[in-house]
Amino acid sequence: MTAPVVAVVGGGQLARMMTPAATALGLHLRVLVEDPTSSAAQVVVDAPVGAARDEEAVEALVAGRPGAVAPAHAAPADVLTFEHEHVPSALLERLVATGLPVHPTPGALVHAQDKHVMRRRLTELGVPCPRWAAVADAAELEAFLGSTGGEAVVKTVRGGYDGKGVRVVRSARDVDDWFDAAARGEGAELLAEEKVPFTRELAVLVARTPSGEVRTWPVVESVQVDGVCSEVVAPAPDLDPRTAEEARRTAVAVAEGLAVTGVLAVELFEVSGEEPGAAPRVLVNELAMRPHNSGHWTIDGSVTSQFEQHLRAVLDLPLGDTAPRAPWTVMVNVLGSARDELTDGLAAVARTDPHAKVHLYGKGVRPGRKLGHVNVSGADLDDVRRRARAAAGLLRGEEPA
Repeated sequence: MTAPVVAVVGGGQLARMMTPAATALGLHLRVLVEDPTSSAAQVVVDAPVGAARDEEAVEALVAGRPGAVAPAHAAPADVLTFEHEHVPSALLERLVATGLPVHPTPGALVHAQDKHVMRRRLTELGVPCPRWAAVADAAELEAFLGSTGGEAVVKTVRGGYDGKGVRVVRSARDVDDWFDAAARGEGAELLAEEKVPFTRELAVLVARTPSGEVRTWPVVESVQVDGVCSEVVAPAPDLDPRTAEEARRTAVAVAEGLAVTGVLAVELFEVSGEEPGAAPRVLVNELAMRPHNSGHWTIDGSVTSQFEQHLRAVLDLPLGDTAPRAPWTVMVNVLGSARDELTDGLAAVARTDPHAKVHLYGKGVRPGRKLGHVNVSGADLDDVRRRARAAAGLLRGEEPA
């Protein structure tokens, strides 16, 4: 039996971390990488170079044309999936029309590509969201600000990530440049949302197969610094069981309502209950239809990692167990470093904490860049958090405490 070929668009760390799971399952991974030095290209044998928006490159990826891929692996893909959402919908629709399974489907993926489409559909489904409005000009934004206490979050409807394309505003003047760019056809349309007085950020990871099987992992707490995920605690500490169940139900409702296939990350705001003694509520913030930073803890902390589960899901295989392996797992991102090479810190981490699990992405060091992450599991949350932060600090070149 020929090993199934899974084609992946995007050569970053998410595709890189699919590789061990694909190897264990005996799958063949073919990844379209942006350049030969990208994270995934360093570890994937079959890694043709091309842009996600290059139709010929994507078509060659799935066709397995000799010259586009290694000759030994020149076989058509059994399924196409993604490590980011920036692939033209029209191209994906054409591939689906040829009979190629594409997961998530173009009809689902558009909700992660366009925030206006996402908000409109979630509202139709009755999914709890912040108040929002599409704003085409300064007058519409000023009207929205007047209805939300004079402050709002404005987002570009396409292309934003890790805090990019997001601004907190108190006046339409704060995004004049975005309105001007949109008017010239050089920028994305804008969406305004109320600035939610949340107590913390949560996330639920869901996997769904084309056949409709659904599994969730425990609700986690996600800590953001300057719009970038800094650490994740699994499960979210001190979470009211009623809120945890609401978060899980909300995530499943999104996965089923949008017909998502593969892994879906639902980022949530936890907000205070409306009545005294009521459980905190959740509001959906963002969606990602792929493995996600909030699920990196699953590599070491769950029976089935998000990367293995994503591959199972897109191939419509039965899903794996999502139970945690330890009471607590903390994931800490390595954001920038004083070291020239992060591998120079491996010995220090191993000496200090031989139970810490290090995952490096093969990226060049830049301030604030996601270079890797550390997972630590155990029975005492304070100890696990301290050790995970310490290990990440050593990789950043900080002196041990």
